[in-house]
Amino acid sequence: MFETLKNAWKIKEVRVKLLITLALLLVFRLGAFIPIAGINIDELEVITESLGGSFLSIMDAVVGGSLSNGTIFALGISPYITASIIIQLLTVAFPALERLSKEGGEEGRKKIAQYTRIFAIVLAVVQGIGILLSYRNLIDTALVDNNPSWTWVLYVAIVLQFAAGTALCMWVGERITDYGVGNGISLLIFTGIIASAGSAIRAELFTVFSGTEQASQSAFNLILFVVIVTIIFALIVWVDLAERKIPVQYAKQIKGRKIYGGKSTYIPIRINASGVMPLIFAYALLSFPSLIISMFNLSGSVATWFTLNFSPGRWLYTLLLSLLILFFAFFYAQIQFNPDDISRSIQQYGGFIPGIRPGRPTTDHLRKISNRITLFGAIFLALIALVPSLILSITGGSILVNAISTTGLLIVVSVALEFDKQLESQIMMKHYKGFLE
Repeated sequence: MFETLKNAWKIKEVRVKLLITLALLLVFRLGAFIPIAGINIDELEVITESLGGSFLSIMDAVVGGSLSNGTIFALGISPYITASIIIQLLTVAFPALERLSKEGGEEGRKKIAQYTRIFAIVLAVVQGIGILLSYRNLIDTALVDNNPSWTWVLYVAIVLQFAAGTALCMWVGERITDYGVGNGISLLIFTGIIASAGSAIRAELFTVFSGTEQASQSAFNLILFVVIVTIIFALIVWVDLAERKIPVQYAKQIKGRKIYGGKSTYIPIRINASGVMPLIFAYALLSFPSLIISMFNLSGSVATWFTLNFSPGRWLYTLLLSLLILFFAFFYAQIQFNPDDISRSIQQYGGFIPGIRPGRPTTDHLRKISNRITLFGAIFLALIALVPSLILSITGGSILVNAISTTGLLIVVSVALEFDKQLESQIMMKHYKGFLE
């Protein structure tokens, strides 16, 4: 990857795109230091530090600590990601949206993108209200001269700041995609996670060199963290690049004086095709009841039992989280890989899988392979999400666990690999252009 960056920097057009990307990412990071007017930031940091392992802690890591710092980018790009996932699911469920995305061409994709933006703003308002209700005791009424009748104005202003921050993040991400290198939304998430990890490692290093009693324990946690991250990086890259190649043979067809077909190819099925989505869905669904309890200050027996038994680190929480990861891995795989369509397409173009009859047997064969591979990928996600966090929690490295979860590591590795491929394609395109000239 470093060699790719070195070669890209030598090409003027690619160098300009890299500089534009860095400038826009700088704008994103600057917005993470502009506080929202009306929230007590000091108390907010104390509360968010106690959310380790929850969906809010993952959101905070994705936005580079903006949520715990109470900045205008507190929600970051999270509403846009949620909106994209929901629109994608609706596209599968509603034939009109599916036709618009597949048959509408460029105009159809623009309409889908516009729907996603509008829905993201709506979700930003809803999430802003939810966070506001959760942290309503932190509202600084001194900003409105302690006049309760004007408190609602402050509430509206805070929610609008949340929504405006999300809109600005979307704009920055789309500009990176249009004028920079790589997927802008992915790079924003990458930058936020790296910033959170850097802050946590810096805090741990201060403790190591402070000379206090916790210095030796912090040094051990930091070394263990580096070892675990290195192993996880290697495993993620190994699984992310792994795929099952199903051979497909196309029969020869004679049309006029020409012979078509007779070629061999393969169908690549990635082991972890769903990526980090099952983890995000599982954390979001499992954390939703906790958000409802905190938003409405529920204190009944059911709420108390749920809070005690479904907090991170509890065996019931761990078991249910693993089951949800398995479920969403299979659910997302069914959306991405349709054996019926692939089997029909192979048969339509005169192809067949060696040893398998066309039609229904091919569909069953593809579904069987897909289910086995998805199961392996889901088990990998569950283990990689729970085991490292459990080890660091037992040894006392809670700060590092809260800062960069395994979900964050999966995102970082995936985005880095994607960025490297995008950069290589840019270099290749410029080389071909120069050759043609």
